[in-house]
Amino acid sequence: MNPAIFREYDIRGLADKDFDTSFAYALGQAYGTYVQAQGKKRIAVGRDCRLTSDKYAAALRQGLRSTGIDVVDIGTCPTPLMYFSLHHYDLDGGLQVTGSHNPADHNGFKICIGKFTIHGEEIQELRKLIESGRFATGQGKEEQVPIIPPYQDFLIKQFGQLSRKINVVIDAGNSTAGPVAPRIFHEMGCQLTALFCDLDGRFPNHHPDPTIPENLTQLIAAVKETGAEIGVA
Repeated sequence: MNPAIFREYDIRGLADKDFDTSFAYALGQAYGTYVQAQGKKRIAVGRDCRLTSDKYAAALRQGLRSTGIDVVDIGTCPTPLMYFSLHHYDLDGGLQVTGSHNPADHNGFKICIGKFTIHGEEIQELRKLIESGRFATGQGKEEQVPIIPPYQDFLIKQFGQLSRKINVVIDAGNSTAGPVAPRIFHEMGCQLTALFCDLDGRFPNHHPDPTIPENLTQLIAAVKETGAEIGVA
């Protein structure tokens, strides 16, 4: 374990180099131990579509259950849906396996206790617990619950129908937004062109970071070609 992976607002580094599945399991143990002491019990675990995320999420869930935590597996989804799940299902916390905006060979963990994302000293407390190896023990349960349809339904209800049809292009960059966004725009009444909405953790078309201009090349071209009013990445 590379101690530098414990950042101010998350845990992240090079997948299978800075950490591995044994670390993900130990993180689940440490987190479970930490929140058990606060009387928390039911925790969400989500993941992005990177090639290493499934195995890290599985090890994380196993580690959590070994401390007596009940795991709510919300599956592959964008990080905001993990945050949404905390309120929608009134959960005691959550973890998302995600490399965020970093390249495909990176990965990491975003962590909530209660309804809030932890940072700073609380992340360091998890590091200290992992290093100590002193973990709570128990037999937690696991259930799989849907989060994408409830999230879509919530936003569709919030936005309602547009007063006129708008031509929109979405470029999901083969990321977890792909299975989520199109239905929302369709239900709002948009005329939609969808680019790269199938999941592929290699991100073969471009990295899904819209802050880098080169990643918007195909989106810009599609907006020009279709005459769209809006491009979404």
